[in-house]
Amino acid sequence: MRLFSWHRLVYYGLSLLATTVAAERVIESSALAVCQSNSSFTASLFNVVFTPGNGSVAVDVVGDSSITGNISLHVEAAAYGYTFLRETVDPCAIGLTSLCPLQQIQISFNTVYPNLSKSIISNIPGIAYGVPDLDATITVHAHSIDNPNVSLACVQLELSNRKTVDQSAVSWVTAAIACLGLLAAALVSGLGHSNAASHVSLYASSLFGYFQAIAIIGLCAVPLPPIVQSWTQNFSWSMGIIRVGFLQDMATWYQIATGGTPSTILTTLDVKSVQVLKRSVELAESAHRLYSRATQSVSNSEYIVRGIKRVAFRAGMESTNLFFTGLIFFCVFIIFATLGITLFKWLCEFAMRAKWMSSYRFQNLRQNFHTTLKGLILRILLIGYPQMTLLCLWEFTQVDSPGEVFLAVMFLLGMSVAISLATFSVIRIAKSSQLKYHTPAYLLYTDVTTLRKWGFLYIPFRASAYYYIIPTLAYIFLKVAFVGCSQRSGVTQAIALVIIEGAALISASVIRPWMDKPSNGINIAICVINFLNAIFLLIFTNIFGGPGLLIGVVGIVFFVANAVFALALLIIVLVAVTFSILQKNPETRYQPVADNRASFIKSQTGLTTELEALGLTARGGMHSDQEKSRLGDGENYPQYTAPAQHQYNLAYTDIPESQHSHSSVNSGRPSTSRPHTSSD
Repeated sequence: MRLFSWHRLVYYGLSLLATTVAAERVIESSALAVCQSNSSFTASLFNVVFTPGNGSVAVDVVGDSSITGNISLHVEAAAYGYTFLRETVDPCAIGLTSLCPLQQIQISFNTVYPNLSKSIISNIPGIAYGVPDLDATITVHAHSIDNPNVSLACVQLELSNRKTVDQSAVSWVTAAIACLGLLAAALVSGLGHSNAASHVSLYASSLFGYFQAIAIIGLCAVPLPPIVQSWTQNFSWSMGIIRVGFLQDMATWYQIATGGTPSTILTTLDVKSVQVLKRSVELAESAHRLYSRATQSVSNSEYIVRGIKRVAFRAGMESTNLFFTGLIFFCVFIIFATLGITLFKWLCEFAMRAKWMSSYRFQNLRQNFHTTLKGLILRILLIGYPQMTLLCLWEFTQVDSPGEVFLAVMFLLGMSVAISLATFSVIRIAKSSQLKYHTPAYLLYTDVTTLRKWGFLYIPFRASAYYYIIPTLAYIFLKVAFVGCSQRSGVTQAIALVIIEGAALISASVIRPWMDKPSNGINIAICVINFLNAIFLLIFTNIFGGPGLLIGVVGIVFFVANAVFALALLIIVLVAVTFSILQKNPETRYQPVADNRASFIKSQTGLTTELEALGLTARGGMHSDQEKSRLGDGENYPQYTAPAQHQYNLAYTDIPESQHSHSSVNSGRPSTSRPHTSSD
């Protein structure tokens, strides 16, 4: 009878909530959370599933109570932070005779109660079964009849309808489009359309960076509304958090082999409840008092997860496997990219020898393969820098095993040094070009080694803003450092992100460093949405003490705003990719960049072909059909005149600095045409 009485209590709470909120149609709760530090009732395992189709409630509970005497129950039901029901219940009045009076008991039962009242089922609105990530709770306080002002116990049910915006299809589509943009940029660049390739690459990189920013929000140790948790989980792939079964086994093996101890949250779900730290203010405050780490056993048989470990749990992996998983996926990405470009180069060589492809196609790739390969690897290091820096710094706080800490040190230092050296080289070359040619663009774009190896660091920016890669790297490092190292304080993370994102927005809006107006517009818009997300994150911490409804509404606004913005970015990238591939000359879609980089690239290319022509003339030979095809269209290949190049250098040096961005050069000779004006 005592066991049945506790079921009746849960049943009563569900029926109260069912009258106002509501989804195959299931309403369930997987954990009975303790919402006060000195609660006299705890539940190590709590699963309740209400199925209206057959009118049944399945209950699986393991718990302990130390309450004795007559009690009253204060029940509150809330949806999206709005408490719509408050009622005090006398257990004796509703037939819970075993609670009159209540004696110290242990609860342990697993059963199904059929034939639920049809009147209760009919009162549940249909919308409750279909709203994704239902944010609804029932909170029950137990008070002594003799002292009604003192709460003896507090428990809270987080209800779900199994509908969520965390969909694998969203992850696959967003990942595919981001990778497609990067691949299209490489293909278009190989075909010689440098301006179009620069734009497509910038759009794809900005999209990828935005996805990482969304994922980082989900990694913060802040109680997030269910819909925010689910939406940010869609982009955890961008941080290398992807569950693969055999990889989890490998990670566990490596950790044990190097002196670590794996966590066992997933393997003990049948005997322990896991509380995913959510928006509920009262539960969040209790959780912060009950544990000091991101995952803690609250009552020797109950877990609370938040931040990075919350994302790992939702991804279906042990938190101790997270670092190794992210590292392996990063390495796999580098390996596949290296093998892919090598295979493509071999295919181009074979197609050229078989005369299936003109020899000038992908000529730069074939002639400068090793330099291009180094540039590709450095580009991947930059793309993966937020992911690996965050995971490495977080690993230092976890110390899953000495072997994993060693890997974290090596990867963090190695990537940071490689990117820093590349950045230093670009700065040095740009300053040398500025000193000698009065513009940083000349050496940055005429030197094929610099362009192929380090071009990704400065191509997205206009020539005069080549230095902007430095604040970009500082922005990335500071952002992930706070998220990775401050998992014990979500408030610290939220405040830091507001400051960092605000500084990034101001800097981007004032300097406007990207190559043209559309690029500036897209990236400034990303800065705006990132800043708003940081403000939303600060609201989720509830440091302002606002009403619960505010947090619930802000959670919905967060989802809607980011879903719409992500869709807009995806469309922009898809359109750019489509036109770059299908258009015969995709360069016509974009205006030349004001720093005249296209002319410098053509000047370098023209000089190369002119030197080849000069060498052939010195040998007294004639152009073969294959050489004519390689040099041009086989008819109008250039004639080399040495003084012309020297004349160009003198002519360009004499141009005032304010007019450098409007000078036009073709094949190494000064242009007499009217200067081009850009909209930048």
